[in-house]
Amino acid sequence: MISKTKRSLTFALATAAFTFAIPSAHAQAPRVIKISHQFPAASSEDGDFRDRLVRRFAAEVEKQSKGSLKFEIYPGSSLMKTNSQIGALRKSALDMSLVPLAYGGGEIPAVNITLMPTVVNSYEQGMRWKTAPIGKELDRILADKNIKIITWVWQAGGIASTKKTVLVPDDAKGLKFRGGSKEMDQMLKGAGAAVTGMPSSEIYSAMQSGVLDAALTSSTSLISFRLQEFSKYVTTARNKSFWFMFEPLLISKGLYDSLTPEQQKIISEVGASLEKFGVEEAKKDDLRMAEVFTKAGAKVVDMDDKAFMAWRGVAEQTAFKDFAENIKDGRALLDMALSVK
Repeated sequence: MISKTKRSLTFALATAAFTFAIPSAHAQAPRVIKISHQFPAASSEDGDFRDRLVRRFAAEVEKQSKGSLKFEIYPGSSLMKTNSQIGALRKSALDMSLVPLAYGGGEIPAVNITLMPTVVNSYEQGMRWKTAPIGKELDRILADKNIKIITWVWQAGGIASTKKTVLVPDDAKGLKFRGGSKEMDQMLKGAGAAVTGMPSSEIYSAMQSGVLDAALTSSTSLISFRLQEFSKYVTTARNKSFWFMFEPLLISKGLYDSLTPEQQKIISEVGASLEKFGVEEAKKDDLRMAEVFTKAGAKVVDMDDKAFMAWRGVAEQTAFKDFAENIKDGRALLDMALSVK
């Protein structure tokens, strides 16, 4: 017959074994965060830098969080449609996205300031928004909509055309044009173009079919979406450009707020650390785009100060005027943006 002491010892050992078999409350499963974007997946270091930026972010956060945060990345609009991403972030139906903020202009009209023609004319100027009043106001506006900026990314853009060189406003007359935002479209219409709206991921098929004669988009997208296959003319961003787009890495604020303080710190610091990479790669693509189109046989031209100021004149009478008059606090936002030198 087993003694009371032996029974107690047996029970204690069994309990200990059971306890070790079950993970402790502190050994929780990793938090899986989904990141969506519209751009092609990068298969090498020559691939689309926006996808590479997202992958660097995910790898570094996973490393620093010791695996408590994991990421699933969905390039090429494979998780959801391009134009649905801002709304999904607002509703916490999407965790993170690298997306042109102006794509959310229909839902948050104030963010169209981030693709306002001729307001930003260099990467350095755009990055100074972050600590300027305009950047703080953007943070506040987005926070009210359940969105938080993690990485500031600006991109300059060029003009690809199948018909003729587009350098000054008169060149746009009669062309079927893609601008990229309400304000860009207003300026193009003011120059006499017929404007068609679409995300950059749809430009290729539109140019192929003749729906578009010309398109404004980032240098990186001009390369990644292979627009040199149809374009006979291109105006680069390697000298001047009136098209600078804010394309940040964003997170649902509800998700961010649900993370531990340590996880929040890691995400914010890693995000900020990648901003230098974003600027460097965007500048490289401004140069590479010219090379790609030259190799494809296109006529390549650069914008100068005179051409830039001609577009500024059209923008002031169209996009600036409409934004100041019809967007809540539009005049104040425009003044804040223009004050950043």
